[in-house]
Amino acid sequence: MSLTIRTATAADGPALAAIYAPYTGTPLTFESPAPTAEEFTKRLTAVLEQYPYLVCERDGRPIGYAYAHRYRERAAYDWDAELSVYLEPGSTGGGLGRALYGALLDILRLQGYVNIYGTVSVPNPPSERLHESLGFELVYVDVKTGWKLGAWRDLAFYRLQLRPWAAEPAPVTPFPALDGAEVLSICRRHAEEIGRWGK
Repeated sequence: MSLTIRTATAADGPALAAIYAPYTGTPLTFESPAPTAEEFTKRLTAVLEQYPYLVCERDGRPIGYAYAHRYRERAAYDWDAELSVYLEPGSTGGGLGRALYGALLDILRLQGYVNIYGTVSVPNPPSERLHESLGFELVYVDVKTGWKLGAWRDLAFYRLQLRPWAAEPAPVTPFPALDGAEVLSICRRHAEEIGRWGK
């Protein structure tokens, strides 16, 4: 069995949309209905203009993905990013989420991001443990902020300070401008960690 992490491409859109679709029928994401493969691909390519979008493959087949995206729209938030990770059923608990998140964090640090956020529909013990194990701190819980599947749902906000708060932060480097060899090295290093955690 071969496990790899790499940068996503537009060609991954349909496969990643299929991984995401089952989540839209649960409280774990507030989105519904599931986006079409075409819509998902548009989102993916838009994210890659600024942020990392990673795929985990088993023997060449995508089994999970994670990406960073804008936290809020105002220019003052340019140094902030939010993370998301989704794994296909049967692929959780073995360290894939941790490896994908770890690779994202290393790339975001390289880009110059400072504050990283994760939002979790709670209760969700696996996701809560993932964030806490990587040093995220619970900032607050937005109580009963979303209505889904017949109930009001809570949303927990986690935050990680990735870099020191500079008096005058340098502009963030867009993901496509990074050294591709360095990004590949980060992905390979974190792919090697899979299996050390969880089961």
